[in-house]
Amino acid sequence: MSQVDIQNEKKYNKWIIVLAIVIPVIVAILSRVKLQDFGILVEPLTFLPPIYAAINGLTAVVLVLAVIAIKKGNRKLHENLMKSAIALSISFLVMYVAYHMTSDSTKYGGEGVMRYVYFFILTTHILLSIVIIPFVLITYVRAITNNIERHKKIAKITFPLWLYVALTGVVVYLMISPYYA
Repeated sequence: MSQVDIQNEKKYNKWIIVLAIVIPVIVAILSRVKLQDFGILVEPLTFLPPIYAAINGLTAVVLVLAVIAIKKGNRKLHENLMKSAIALSISFLVMYVAYHMTSDSTKYGGEGVMRYVYFFILTTHILLSIVIIPFVLITYVRAITNNIERHKKIAKITFPLWLYVALTGVVVYLMISPYYA
């Protein structure tokens, strides 16, 4: 790896730090803001949860296909699949925020041990969805700056974390879906 590759990667570091902080903060704030509180009357977007849960599921499939593609040496397909996974994750975030800006949060109604299971999965899903942001950005930057060895090293961490977040997003939806109004 050349000094030029390292310098190119370093150019992105400030943006990675900013985005890794700003994205979760904006999502947290907007998820608690209700458009109705500002006199903006919109119908609740209650149809979105199954759509963004499906997007999480599709993200998981795309991630697995991307790993298979790179293991088979198909770098271009891998690149396109990873860009698709990023686009799907951004789509998820937009829909998640839109839903929460127009609808009240749904409370989990399960009891007993399942309640603990749900909250464990939800908590790890939320925490890792924050943690994964800089990992995805660093992994992507290392790829586009041609720091392939460094890309491979962090991708081995990024992939299972991102896959976990995508899959647990689906599980959380399936567990809470009976309690949607």
